[in-house]
Amino acid sequence: MESSAHKFKDLAFTARRDAHLQAALGKLGSGFSLKRKEAARRLPEFEGLRDQAKTIKDHVLENLDFYLERFEERVIEGGGELHWCGDADAAQKKILDICRKANAKTVTKSKSMIGEEIAINEFLEKNNIEPIETDLGEYIIQLRGETPSHIIAPAVHLNMGQVEDTFREKHTTLEPGRKLDEPQRLLEEARSQLRDKFLNADVGITGANMLIAETGSTVLVTNEGNADLTHTLPRIHIVIATLEKVVPTLEDATSILRVLARSATGQEMSVYTTFCTGPKKSKDEDGPDEYHVILLDNGRSELLGSEFQDMLRCIRCGACLNHCPVYQTIGGHAYGWVYSGPMGAVLIPALIGLDRAGDLPNASTLCGQCEAVCPMRIPLPGLLRAWRTKQFEGSEKNTLGKILLKVWVTFVKSPKLYRGAMNFILMILEIFGRKSGGFQWLPLAKGWTQSRDFPSPAGPTFVSQWKKGLLMSDQEELQKRQKK
Repeated sequence: MESSAHKFKDLAFTARRDAHLQAALGKLGSGFSLKRKEAARRLPEFEGLRDQAKTIKDHVLENLDFYLERFEERVIEGGGELHWCGDADAAQKKILDICRKANAKTVTKSKSMIGEEIAINEFLEKNNIEPIETDLGEYIIQLRGETPSHIIAPAVHLNMGQVEDTFREKHTTLEPGRKLDEPQRLLEEARSQLRDKFLNADVGITGANMLIAETGSTVLVTNEGNADLTHTLPRIHIVIATLEKVVPTLEDATSILRVLARSATGQEMSVYTTFCTGPKKSKDEDGPDEYHVILLDNGRSELLGSEFQDMLRCIRCGACLNHCPVYQTIGGHAYGWVYSGPMGAVLIPALIGLDRAGDLPNASTLCGQCEAVCPMRIPLPGLLRAWRTKQFEGSEKNTLGKILLKVWVTFVKSPKLYRGAMNFILMILEIFGRKSGGFQWLPLAKGWTQSRDFPSPAGPTFVSQWKKGLLMSDQEELQKRQKK
């Protein structure tokens, strides 16, 4: 997938002014995030499971070669084939080779971020093979010619009316008078189009939430069951996954599953959790005749042993997106590539280069919510700061940013100078903002005022009130209220 991450500022500016997008994003704060909180509250050992999941993945990353080789052995023992691919081009060519040997005309796909990363849909279309997305959200955005805006909810940026308009435009068999004004009706309409696609597909492509070294199995987690139809009905099942998805045992996989759904959607478990182990056996009633695993590197091995290795623990739950104030303001498309939110701001520069995605690590308030909710305890704010450090060290010596930062450092190193300057600025802001209560424009603050007003100071600073004894302790406040 071609990146437009270098256009982040323009894309973010456009997103802020998209009324439909802002309405859709406004529901995130009362959706996934609240459900996650409730799911974690209902499980007393949730925090312990997070520690356990982190330990499992750290162990794997320290012994990745061993577990990948063991996984390959088990895949082959089970009758499958494993294909090592260094980059997107190699993965594309291998998938095309498998499809051509099967004389495939159509390919069904379940949701896969790796599929997006290697742009497999566009590649297959160029080679006269029709890819069909079967996840409802992915199906909708495929009809619209868009990319996912969220890891687990690809069409979260759309409202029901937009989906209805898309179906009426693209579904030629849809009766003009048929109502599509409810989610269930939209689902039924999509299902009516996809059912024959499932049955007639020559090849099914899925991602993998995990690869189990102990058994050679791949794990699929969905809420729609489309992945099950994608891998059981076609003659050939192709799994595309990256190196870090491997875990040692079935027990380890189940431990991670206990934090995955709770972190992603607030469910105890996803509706469908499927373990795929090789092609169908002689006594099996269904399943593929061939089972292929495309094991992709695409820059992951370069993160091993680096300061960004922790990012390889990511299980793509989307929790960091759901809680990020920046993502909730601009959505996923503004990030310009496959991934978004805090995890995307760390991963994208690692995969395509800081020179092409330099704005992303700065697209964060560093509030720490992403790290607080990450089931794998990835220190995302620290990794974002690491990218900022690299960006600062790699920039030219006398850039405006460096000059301003040096001025800032001079002030913060001198408390008297800093407080004097701040008191002067606050006084000016208070005088000119007294009537309106805020500013629609300020010099050097366009990044703030182009999207929101800058509030005028409400009164003296905390430090000045504290020094003058104007702040009361909780006990003093209570005594004052009791006297009244």
